[in-house]
Amino acid sequence: MPTTFTDMSNFPQHIAIIMDGNGRWAKARRKPRIFGHQTGVKTVRRIVEDASEIGIKCLTLYSFSTENWSRPKAEIKALFNLLKAYVQDDLETLHARGVCVKIIGSRKGLSQDLLDVINKVETTTHANINFNLNIAFNYGGRDEILRAVNKAVLDGNFKDVGQAGIDTIDPNILEPYLDTAGLPEVDLVIRTSGEKRISNFLLWQAAYAEFVFMDVLWPDFSKEDLWFAINMFKARERRFGNIDATSKPLKTAPSDVTFKEAQKVPLNTSQDKISKTVV
Repeated sequence: MPTTFTDMSNFPQHIAIIMDGNGRWAKARRKPRIFGHQTGVKTVRRIVEDASEIGIKCLTLYSFSTENWSRPKAEIKALFNLLKAYVQDDLETLHARGVCVKIIGSRKGLSQDLLDVINKVETTTHANINFNLNIAFNYGGRDEILRAVNKAVLDGNFKDVGQAGIDTIDPNILEPYLDTAGLPEVDLVIRTSGEKRISNFLLWQAAYAEFVFMDVLWPDFSKEDLWFAINMFKARERRFGNIDATSKPLKTAPSDVTFKEAQKVPLNTSQDKISKTVV
């Protein structure tokens, strides 16, 4: 299996993944939910390395949402400890590979020791340029937009904007205040476990993203699954609201393309052949 794409046209630069299914994976094995989360961290390690090898430049992983505070306290504590352990244990390796790590989301409610770990990893890796890894922790899309607006207001960006000047407000004012400022918009959102919803994830950044929903549970997610999702992306025609695609038109892959059919598509297949291969 090739490890990189030779045809980089119509290729996702920023992939976001809703890592769902840890609890169900553990339940199916009669294990506690935390066992599923622990195994999920191992999958994170593999997919971060795989995405970098394939040629992805930016990966955002949904780890803990602002709505997850309603979960049992023991599970929340375990998730916090897993983030801290991952960052501490993998910092040296990630830094050596040139990975820039950013923890996006609200800092409200996080313990001081976790804040210290987050600050250390972000400070250590901020100048790295080979790969961007964003971990969405205590994150919610609505919360992010509200925090961005509040920051913009505090900076005086809306001070002189009255009713007459409301039309002067545009995305360029707000985007620098988003957690993902400076990063490309999301091209592809992948959700595991068979659920088909966005769950308050990257509402601003994924405005024109393509979505691929997969039945595989996160602990079982593999490089082949990532491969499948990227091939589905490459087979789609992205119009961004226009009548014609901004890049070379593609035949949209049929919705019933199976995993095995998509696997037939080599990673280096040119984009004009993709839909013909999977049909």
